[in-house]
Amino acid sequence: MNNINIKKLIEYPKTGIISKDIFKSKSENISLFCMAAGSELSEHTSTKKAFVYVIEGEGIFNLGNKRIKMNPGILISMKNNEVHSLKAIKNTSFILILT
Repeated sequence: MNNINIKKLIEYPKTGIISKDIFKSKSENISLFCMAAGSELSEHTSTKKAFVYVIEGEGIFNLGNKRIKMNPGILISMKNNEVHSLKAIKNTSFILILT
């Protein structure tokens, strides 16, 4: 992975979510998620520490007891095993980095 134009990889489904692996190794994963407006990811956890960087759109990210607005430029940090969920209000894309 030398040079990737993330904006060119963004494509929204009519419903649901598209995810694309950008980089994968034993210790790190970087993925692009594109969520259609109204799509949701129910409560779940990750065994790894994670970062979510919002590229475009609007949504709500629930992290434990916190409700975080997902707007372009927002960076969300999560500890491993932290319960989270999210909902796209508009078409929303974000990068997920697991470390």
